[in-house]
Amino acid sequence: MKNLVKSNGFLSLRSVMEDIFNTDVFNRPFAGSELIPAVNIRDEEDSYKIEVAAPGFKKGDFKITTENGTLTISAETSSEHNEENKNYTRKEFSSSSFSRSFSLPDNLEEEHMKASYEDGLLKINLKKSFKKGKDKKEIDIE
Repeated sequence: MKNLVKSNGFLSLRSVMEDIFNTDVFNRPFAGSELIPAVNIRDEEDSYKIEVAAPGFKKGDFKITTENGTLTISAETSSEHNEENKNYTRKEFSSSSFSRSFSLPDNLEEEHMKASYEDGLLKINLKKSFKKGKDKKEIDIE
């Protein structure tokens, strides 16, 4: 996390990813058909705070897991609208999904991770400790 850039008190992965991939992919809302949500990471005294801008999803669309020192945030949603009339039938559907993974620092208590989703913003709180879990764990969203 030492290469992260501070912006309004938050750490941003944007410059790190642009340096690695030498691209402006984060200036586009979509890469192919997959959404790439903006992420802010804040390093506080006792925890890391992650915010993921993911409007249009519901709480149940998200899956947050940790495994082998990696945090993975993913979501998938779809909708379908059917309209039948005497002269025509109209069917519309859409789907959105994303998956983002981050290497976790060594100083986390994975059993005390919390997440919440409200108004299009997924918030994850990662409490600091001195050990790193290796077992797979799914984090419930409050």
